[in-house]
Amino acid sequence: MKDYPRDWLTAPLGELGEIRLGRMLDAVKNRGVLKQYLRNINVRWFGFDLSDLRSMRIPLEERDELSVRNGDLFICEGGEPGRCAVWRLGDNDLVYQKALHRVRPLDGLIPEFLMYQLRHHADAGALSAAFTGTTIKHLTRQSLAGYEVGIPPKREQQRIADKLDAVLARADACRERLDRVPDILKHFRQAVLAAATAGNLTESWRSNDPTRADASILADVLHRAHEAAGGHKAGNAAPPTDGVHDLSADMFPARWQLLTLRDLVLPDRPITYGILKPGPEIESGVPYLRVADFPNERLELSNIRRTSPEIDQQFKRSRLRSGDLLMSIRGSVGRLIVIPESLEAANITQDSARLSIQPAVNRDLVLWYLRSELAQTRMKGATKGVAVRGVNIGDVRALQVPLPSRDEQDEIVRCVESLFAYADRLEARYSAARAQVERLTPALLAKAFRGELVAQDPNDEPAAVLLARIRAARAAAPAKPRGRNGATGSRTAKKRLELAMLSRKDIQDSHLTSILKERGPLTAESLWSASQLQIDEFYDQLKDEEARGLLRENRNESGHARMLEAVA
Repeated sequence: MKDYPRDWLTAPLGELGEIRLGRMLDAVKNRGVLKQYLRNINVRWFGFDLSDLRSMRIPLEERDELSVRNGDLFICEGGEPGRCAVWRLGDNDLVYQKALHRVRPLDGLIPEFLMYQLRHHADAGALSAAFTGTTIKHLTRQSLAGYEVGIPPKREQQRIADKLDAVLARADACRERLDRVPDILKHFRQAVLAAATAGNLTESWRSNDPTRADASILADVLHRAHEAAGGHKAGNAAPPTDGVHDLSADMFPARWQLLTLRDLVLPDRPITYGILKPGPEIESGVPYLRVADFPNERLELSNIRRTSPEIDQQFKRSRLRSGDLLMSIRGSVGRLIVIPESLEAANITQDSARLSIQPAVNRDLVLWYLRSELAQTRMKGATKGVAVRGVNIGDVRALQVPLPSRDEQDEIVRCVESLFAYADRLEARYSAARAQVERLTPALLAKAFRGELVAQDPNDEPAAVLLARIRAARAAAPAKPRGRNGATGSRTAKKRLELAMLSRKDIQDSHLTSILKERGPLTAESLWSASQLQIDEFYDQLKDEEARGLLRENRNESGHARMLEAVA
């Protein structure tokens, strides 16, 4: 994978700068001045998200050790190990937590060049070889210090970093513009439905032949159908209901009729909800649909459940036919699908309502209307409940529908389908463009680290000379007292660590598991503190005990913090 140009050299990252893992911050034990600090979550690829900074007290003698300076490269130790960014946000009063490595490259190394190279290795899968752990991945300081990177001349590093800054900024701008497309298409589709509902789509169509735009004949047909079945009189059966019965005829074109949903369904198949308690799953039973089976208004057949024929018989009134509309009336109210032939005679639950539209009405017109903002707003306005919110079946039946003549219905559906097909084509082009943009960053990085993105200059100081100078500077530097993770530290901290820290040779092979059995589930940070091990040795021990099945990762009741627990 590391197919660098011939004149590049490689060296472990630990030889190229100071690597320091941050400090475990404990609100109970810590003392000193209150400081904001960077966490793993604040470091994104190539940048920082500072919208959620937390504060912790830091002892005065540790403020410099944990400082954040321009040019510092911060690398995530866990979460998404290796994710990194270079701090170029100027002077600050921040410190950083132990979930981050701070790398301060020596003179001759461009931090952005190292950052881009780590992202390239992450995209190519090479960086994962440095991780420890099976379920919980970590990039320890020892692994990071030994991780080899490619080193070209300094000026070439700068050219590569500058070029990537420029081209990836353009890629980001393209991505941001593309990310606006889904919302634009969503608003476009809603605008189409609003125009259809208001009669604007067919305004010129009506003006060409006003006589065929009269819906009163259709209303009379629906009225006679319900009368013949002994049902309600179309248009007059539903009393006014807040949120679903507040439209006015003057909101729509002349000769349109304002009916209710109950007017539009087959008299022998009234609007109804389904099975209250489906009972246990019956492998050879009758399939039934739940609201969970059509998320985002797309039917998913993979998890269809089945109930007993006896329960289905009790609720035979809610059986489905091919072409029926099914609408959610609990939870996310107003989602709709069309029932396919494969679900003929299936049943439904109480969370949805079945709509069997009369042949005299274009079913797709009803579908588009119910998906319009006008109808959705009224359904949501009629939603009631606290623990489980939903709309009553009576309010569904009373929902008003502006209905034109059948000819105009067909014309509206034709226009909507044509415009939606156009939107679908745009969405497909968006998806293809988005996929190309996502491939662009890995492709540019791969090209950069093959030496193909910028020109090589024979006048540049050779990488061998640069690397020799870096090693000579390190050898000539005075020795510094070292803290627990290999970084410089105060004498007080060093003495404290010498007294407190253990080595793996001093502990039992189930050391961490024993702590968990005694104290119960702990976060990785708390377990490390209790273990008294150096951070690298802690992760080696954690990896070993995890591999032997002695402990595992779980989540606490809130579902957020990762907890480690002993396996019983």
